[in-house]
Amino acid sequence: MKVALLSDCYLPRLGGIEVQVHDLADRLRRSGHEVEVFTATPGRAGERHGAVELVDGVPVHHLALRLPGDLPVNPLAPPELRRRLLAGGFDVAHVHMGVVSPFASDAVDVALSVGLPTAVTWHCVLDAMERVLAVSGRVRRWAGRGVALSAVSRMAARPLERLAPDARVAVLPNGIDLDRWRSPTAPTHLAAGPGPEGDAGPVRLVTAMRLARRKRAVPLARVARRVDDLVGDQIDWRIEVFGEGPQRGLVQAYLRTHGLTDRVLLRGRVSRDQLLESYRGAAAYVSPTVLEAFGIAALEARAVGLPVVGRRGSGVEEFVEHGVTGLLAGGDRDLAAHVATLVLDPVARQRLRRQSLETPPTQSWPAVVGMVEAEYARAGRLARRGRT
Repeated sequence: MKVALLSDCYLPRLGGIEVQVHDLADRLRRSGHEVEVFTATPGRAGERHGAVELVDGVPVHHLALRLPGDLPVNPLAPPELRRRLLAGGFDVAHVHMGVVSPFASDAVDVALSVGLPTAVTWHCVLDAMERVLAVSGRVRRWAGRGVALSAVSRMAARPLERLAPDARVAVLPNGIDLDRWRSPTAPTHLAAGPGPEGDAGPVRLVTAMRLARRKRAVPLARVARRVDDLVGDQIDWRIEVFGEGPQRGLVQAYLRTHGLTDRVLLRGRVSRDQLLESYRGAAAYVSPTVLEAFGIAALEARAVGLPVVGRRGSGVEEFVEHGVTGLLAGGDRDLAAHVATLVLDPVARQRLRRQSLETPPTQSWPAVVGMVEAEYARAGRLARRGRT
């Protein structure tokens, strides 16, 4: 099968959609499919205006304009995209949507106009955009024209079900290389922290997130302050934050003001290998995000065996069972209380760790590729019927 993957954002930009679409392209190619990517993101050497770059064996069409900040926006792309999709001999178009995705939205209309079976996956929580899409009627129209709709989690799928009530919205989760995160070089134990079964170092928590408002970077600092109040001087602990973003300065200012610079350590952006290494000996992973459609970093930590402490109603519920593989909170006070529990209770940490290792997550790439292939087959059936 020849597959066109279409996304506003792609490498070298770094983010959840960018990495997931890249990895999906790679995994589809390994499974014997022919794959090409179309994006409004410039290439590694600034490729634009339709230049094709080969990225890990996959041709990437950079239909990008020269814009401030290399914004992945190109309202002039549809005619050229149409020409390339017609000439490419593709069997299916798979469009990947974020919160605001002008290029991807245009790509859906172009793919339909050339008669391609089309699957559309949302990687985001729509939130306020749901009202905009309801007024435009775009999602309902797509469903009526035979688009196979999906989202990366059940919580992300619910708004789409409201927008297109007569359509089936599938759940098409993100995938991870489970073998890599659970390899023999991954940690075989969790440091219990101070106590008879652990070392004498601090209890170390980790998180990987963009330091941005939507990811709740500043509220994470507030949670850390609450944890510090709950734990007091009983045990030494740290939380290491991996990632960068526009709110780094605000977070640093909060930490300085409240004397938390020795508790919350901003480690900056690191590679996947470095992130895996950082999980060695960690006690738990903390996910403060509410508008999180999935949470790939939390899933990777869960694959290593780290208990995940997160918010109910977020995408982490797809792979975290409360009291079994992590702890889920209804609000930030509960989140802080759960974190404090794991800092103070090495027995609880080890129990959750053991259970997490015994029940690996199901979102491995082989399983996800099978689901993607089934979604492509559904898109083909819908295209033939012209209805949902």
